[in-house]
Amino acid sequence: MELGITTFGDRFADPHSGRLVSEAQRMRDLLEEVVLADEVGLDVYAIGEHHRSDFIVSAPAVVLAAAAARTRRIRLASAVTVLSSDDPVRVYQQYATVDLISEGRAEIIAGRGSFIESYPLFGQDLGDYDALFAEKLDLLLRVRESERVTWQGRHRPSIDDRGVYPRAVQAPLPVWVGVGGTPASADRAGRLGLPMTLAIIGGMPARFRPFVDLHQDAAARAGHPRPRLAINSHGYVAETSQQAADEFFPPYEVAMSGIGRERGWPPMTRDAFEAMRAPHGALFVGSAAEVTDKILRQREILGFDRFLLHVSVGTLPHAQVMKAIELFGTQVAPAVRQAL
Repeated sequence: MELGITTFGDRFADPHSGRLVSEAQRMRDLLEEVVLADEVGLDVYAIGEHHRSDFIVSAPAVVLAAAAARTRRIRLASAVTVLSSDDPVRVYQQYATVDLISEGRAEIIAGRGSFIESYPLFGQDLGDYDALFAEKLDLLLRVRESERVTWQGRHRPSIDDRGVYPRAVQAPLPVWVGVGGTPASADRAGRLGLPMTLAIIGGMPARFRPFVDLHQDAAARAGHPRPRLAINSHGYVAETSQQAADEFFPPYEVAMSGIGRERGWPPMTRDAFEAMRAPHGALFVGSAAEVTDKILRQREILGFDRFLLHVSVGTLPHAQVMKAIELFGTQVAPAVRQAL
């Protein structure tokens, strides 16, 4: 099983001092975090796309290219590429370029996005939310299959026997579908034979088993071999369980309560947080042994092939993020691998 880290380049105010780190400093910190993940033997580092002031990554391929030049073996993925508001030809070209720089380590995790800012920013109609993704995913898959493309759609100008360059080292360039809890998305990924990354950031993870079954059943009906499954969850590792909770909760509360005000969620409380990091909850916050046990327990339920830990929810101090990545790579990952 593969283990890795994800980030959105969160840039929220420090919950204790109110200080806001500069965008340049946050980017330097992020690249140091990717390098460390590579050095401690993790398998994947995934960087997501947002178009908001509280996240610094709106162009993940550019950041991944910088990371590719500084790392040696870790796979580099988007988490996610908001394909609905982007151009699939350019997405392929960008990640083929990252693949060339990294010598075959790039991946695309394509999704519709958990925020909507990119749609009006790039002139897309939210009324076409699902149709945009379905059509653009079709074009992306067509482009990765052949360097010369003929294609016609409704939401993007047609292509008449045009070449798309450069070509990725990997053939095909890996494309995953990022799913946040929509059954139709899991079914679509399965029908296309594509691996799925399932984001579980709340609720009881065991309740997501139907999405896994839907994905696998759809693939089987379409005649595809069992596609791979990744789980992406919020979490943090420290020397002790109490230290992990005390360090992670303040920035987590700032981020989740802020987003909650936009979406109508109740404020994040310490009691709710503690319930979520209990053995059957969605948060992987604790000591290395606790996080290891939780990964193994949930793998028995969901049967995933890859686990991605989203460490920086809100803006944790850089030193704490680095320590969490170190512990995840040097203690959690070897223990999980040995157990399996």
